[in-house]
Amino acid sequence: MDYTLYWFLSIYDNYMYTGDKAFIEQMYPRMKTMMQFVLSRRNQRGLLEGMPGDWIFIDWTDGPMDKNGEISFEQLLFSRSLETMALCADILNKPSDKQEYQELASGVKSILLNEFWDNSKHAFINNKVNGKSDGAVTRYTNMFAIFFNYLTDKQKQEVKDSVILNDKIMKISTPYMRFYELEAMCNLGETSYVLNEIRSYWGGMLKEGATSFWEKYNPEEKGTEHLAMYGRPYAKSLCHAWGASPLYLLGKYYLGVRPTAPGYSRFEIRPARGDLKWMEGSVPTPKGSIKVYMTPRTIKVTAAEGEGYLYFRSLSGKPKTNFGKVERMGNGECRLLIEGNGQEVIVKL
Repeated sequence: MDYTLYWFLSIYDNYMYTGDKAFIEQMYPRMKTMMQFVLSRRNQRGLLEGMPGDWIFIDWTDGPMDKNGEISFEQLLFSRSLETMALCADILNKPSDKQEYQELASGVKSILLNEFWDNSKHAFINNKVNGKSDGAVTRYTNMFAIFFNYLTDKQKQEVKDSVILNDKIMKISTPYMRFYELEAMCNLGETSYVLNEIRSYWGGMLKEGATSFWEKYNPEEKGTEHLAMYGRPYAKSLCHAWGASPLYLLGKYYLGVRPTAPGYSRFEIRPARGDLKWMEGSVPTPKGSIKVYMTPRTIKVTAAEGEGYLYFRSLSGKPKTNFGKVERMGNGECRLLIEGNGQEVIVKL
């Protein structure tokens, strides 16, 4: 049920990273028929609720999670999917479709924010069955709502403290879903925390002898317990692409490269070195790569295409560059325009 909704989001993500408008044009009729199917399965309140034969997955868990009734996580994905439909309709210049999907998204989002957010728990509750909730809180809706930007800054901090950093809330035990939790923390600027979690969690797999990413990892398990899944002793995938999320996080939040217009025609670079002595990497774009190298005193950037700003902090007051002019933005933050002409730009902090 949930992965149907992820599919809509992936098509717009593909457009942002590749700039391939033709792919949206090709897929849009299928997006519409799939969304018509989803809309046909709403309950009387206009929300999604599992029907017989549906698989409400969300995640593999090591503890109980009620998946009956109206699950807040499904409504969150539903709202975001409708917003994505509106974005794609706008790209294809379909104003009536855009308006329809915007209105539908607004209705679902309003119910989510007004009926599933619990002020006393500082978090979204997990679900409602026949209009009632037992008040249980899980991590999924809460962490997604942070990087979907569905919460105020105050609410985001509340979720961080009451959910993400709260060991009483059922922990996530799949590397795949841990990715979203860590992305939420990156979104809050907690890159040092995330780096330590990567060292601990994915590093824990390395200590257990992993040579590739596992499907599931619970640090509390021992020996051959790490190989069991699906009720079978050796059923776990030990080479699972969905566990490779640190690669994405390192590119987006540590190298700090992300598109601000389709296909990296415009981009931003916000490197966050944390406690690393140095870091170096490249992020692929349709016409080449954006390369970033950083030490405590130096940043080097090379971009193959597009243009965008490099953002950095310089408390010394006099950063120098071999190309362009550093602009001061206050509070020690600076920016420098990077042109995608393949020239290496060097900043001395």
